[in-house]
Amino acid sequence: QVQLVESGGGLVQPGGSLRLSCAASGFTFSTQTMSWYRQAPGKEREWVADISMSAVLTHYADSVKGRFTISRDNAKKTVYLQMNSLNNEDTAVYYCSVNKSGSRYWGQGTQVTVSS
Repeated sequence: QVQLVESGGGLVQPGGSLRLSCAASGFTFSTQTMSWYRQAPGKEREWVADISMSAVLTHYADSVKGRFTISRDNAKKTVYLQMNSLNNEDTAVYYCSVNKSGSRYWGQGTQVTVSS
């Protein structure tokens, strides 16, 4: 079965950086677009970024464009989210996700807290 396991979250000061990882299993990773979403307290889950199967195409939400970078390593079946210049509005649970055969799958999420 599809499994997505995020890691790398934590507490960081404004202006700091974090790198999230998502290890995938249970499907052919190299053939799927991978995405990151986030959900802030009291808000709906929102899309953050996605990356095509070969990493040629990436897309970002306007709120993170220029600060976040999504990447992937198909040999390691892992997708990453490098987050720079973090601010308080980036505080959220971050989820890795894949849409496979019409069903969207989610990891358990990793908490990112930006606070001084």
